[in-house]
Amino acid sequence: MADTAVIAGVGPGLGESLARKFVAEGCRVGLFARSADYLEELAADLGDDALAVPTDVTDPERVEAGFEEVRDAYGPVDILVNHASGGAWSGLRDISPEEFERAWRVSAYGALLCSQTAIEDMLDDDGGDGGDGGTIIFTGATSAVRGRGGAIGFSAAKFAVRGMAESMARELGPLGIHVAHVVIDGQIEPPRVRESQPDRDGDEFLDPDAIADSYWQLVEQDRSAWTLELDVRPHVEEF
Repeated sequence: MADTAVIAGVGPGLGESLARKFVAEGCRVGLFARSADYLEELAADLGDDALAVPTDVTDPERVEAGFEEVRDAYGPVDILVNHASGGAWSGLRDISPEEFERAWRVSAYGALLCSQTAIEDMLDDDGGDGGDGGTIIFTGATSAVRGRGGAIGFSAAKFAVRGMAESMARELGPLGIHVAHVVIDGQIEPPRVRESQPDRDGDEFLDPDAIADSYWQLVEQDRSAWTLELDVRPHVEEF
């Protein structure tokens, strides 16, 4: 039976590449994002194995309803990718409390809501280890391990996500749920960037399709050799 996946935070770039990769590997995928028109277009392109679920991941009721919609269409959720991210590109002196909170809500609070809902399917009815297990992957960034100057909200949110992944891995690993955190160390190639910036060296970018391949490898890992944290970067990136 095909696995059911939810990708929370689907947009042009890596989110779309993840959706395409998971469908290509035989998954049935629920696509979460706020942009209904974009999701509907992508789901139509992917076919019957993709479901557009317009969702604000910071809204508990909407998250619960979104997962129910996926379950009704495809069955229990086996895979969750917490990919939603709130950008906050201001330093301490310029950021507003609202901007700071928004970054945290989208990245960390949204991941909490989605993860709490997903594990209902991955564990047995008593919350024990009798379920079939599953996989939860968090999309991180360099700012999750090294705070970025002038981006205090984004950095704080990504540090929170990394801490959540580590905590959940220790809690859920013994129950058969693989939790992994992916550090995206570099700039993901934006759609159509090669046409708009033909003089820029393409080796500077991460290929979103290649990153999606790495996410799928995490899903397929044998439980005797699970990865907790994976760094991906272009070969020319300094680190």
